[in-house]
Amino acid sequence: MNRAHKAYAILGAATLFWAGNSIAGKMAVGHASPMVIVTARWVILMVLLYLFNRRQVAADWPVLRPRLAYLLMMGALGFTGFSAFLYYALIYTSAINSAILQGGMPLFVFGASFLLFGSRVRVKQVLGFMISFAGVIAIAVRGEFANLVSLDINFGDALMLVAILSYGIYTAALRSKPQVHWTSLMVVLCMGGTLSSLPFLALESFQGGLIVPDLKGWAIIAYIVVFPSLLAQVFHIRSVELIGANRSGLFVNLLPIWGALLAVVVLGEAFHLYHAVALVMILVGIGLAEHGGQTST
Repeated sequence: MNRAHKAYAILGAATLFWAGNSIAGKMAVGHASPMVIVTARWVILMVLLYLFNRRQVAADWPVLRPRLAYLLMMGALGFTGFSAFLYYALIYTSAINSAILQGGMPLFVFGASFLLFGSRVRVKQVLGFMISFAGVIAIAVRGEFANLVSLDINFGDALMLVAILSYGIYTAALRSKPQVHWTSLMVVLCMGGTLSSLPFLALESFQGGLIVPDLKGWAIIAYIVVFPSLLAQVFHIRSVELIGANRSGLFVNLLPIWGALLAVVVLGEAFHLYHAVALVMILVGIGLAEHGGQTST
């Protein structure tokens, strides 16, 4: 197997694992509350990564320390913010909706990069953003655009929009991250995710919404830690080493496809025509925006 084929295989697995996060979150409803999952996810991953490569973390600490507040904030935004809104959204919406909406995430990264850093924008990128965003809205209004006028939008889908906006800002802001080993960076980001999740975990408990995981809940948390949180990250990093960041980045488009397939097969959710239309619009829009970005370099 050559380098490209190996990269394609592990990227397919990485996006499958990421898509499985929505399925796991949906299956966790009633077995573990959202903030319990979020806190456990980042605490466990932080400890595992630190034990695995603590010497590297110590070596990178002089570089990390001056940027510690910034990185903790990024962990709070991208790890706790995205995960909390995702898992709460899955109480109110379907895993299919969640997966397809996440397909629009690259466009939110593009928008955040433009607003925060003034990144150059081409006509094709703007057009691609508009097409993809129309697909996102199609999901939120369940294919009935009259619902947009009456603001009849599913609460879970609205939470998902906040989740991907949070992750888009996080991803764009990390362009100025310090140059350290990926495990060192992940340990500090997980620390930010852990610390920021604790007040919300306490609030969830105070409001009576805390659900201590049962056996199924812990099994779901184990999947979330091992597959979408750890292995998918390792696979993605390896794929960048094999074929580069630009080619690897295109494979995020598989996430909504995997997610929709898993939701139908594993959860038995219904796939509607508006899901198909929205999925096509999101993927076409991303492809157009990416092509426009390539021609501008």
